[in-house]
Amino acid sequence: MSAAPNKDPAAVETEVREKIHLEILKRTGAYHSNDHILLPSGQHTSEYIEKTLVTTEPSFTEGLGAVIANHFAPWPVDAVMSTGPAALILSHCVARAHPSRPVLVYGTKGLSGGKRRVSLPVEFQRLIRPGTHVLLIEDLVSTGTTLNLLISLVEQLGAHVVGIGCLWRRTSVELNDRPVFSLVSRDFPTYSPDECPYCRKGVALNEEFVRRRAHRRPSSVQEPKS
Repeated sequence: MSAAPNKDPAAVETEVREKIHLEILKRTGAYHSNDHILLPSGQHTSEYIEKTLVTTEPSFTEGLGAVIANHFAPWPVDAVMSTGPAALILSHCVARAHPSRPVLVYGTKGLSGGKRRVSLPVEFQRLIRPGTHVLLIEDLVSTGTTLNLLISLVEQLGAHVVGIGCLWRRTSVELNDRPVFSLVSRDFPTYSPDECPYCRKGVALNEEFVRRRAHRRPSSVQEPKS
């Protein structure tokens, strides 16, 4: 019997780290696996991430932010930049833990002529100047569109992107050869109903996440009319 091949220690460390982080995401209720899930797109999958839940546990988020900050500790960082509520919470934890004590700024997302746009509020523009070292932070990176827009924005202002940190990145996403550190790098396949192997096996379809989107509405209150 031949001996089992030795695994690369770095690969083993990465694998163990990702398992730990996946368990953390499970405990927040953000990560669902080993299921037959209907996505809002109509595709089927066995794994799902609820983006709004990834930073709901402050102690977990602080710990994950510290891991990202520790990875980028050798780099001088003047500013940490992100977009979106969950990414902003994570970036706050990264900025607090990074030894350079960077400032925290955020870009705003919108649409212009049907295309995505990222803008930097006027109040922050004095903080992102030529020569500024910027660390970009995202929670989940599925297509890379927002991050590539942030990279272009930073470079347009004459600043330098030192790296990109995120909780989860699909392995197929390319970010212009920038240094990327993700706590989880993982793709999960999606299938059309006609090609879904779980449908062929007769596994019940979980439509919870689609129903939740369709029927739930945000809770809100309105100022009474005077």
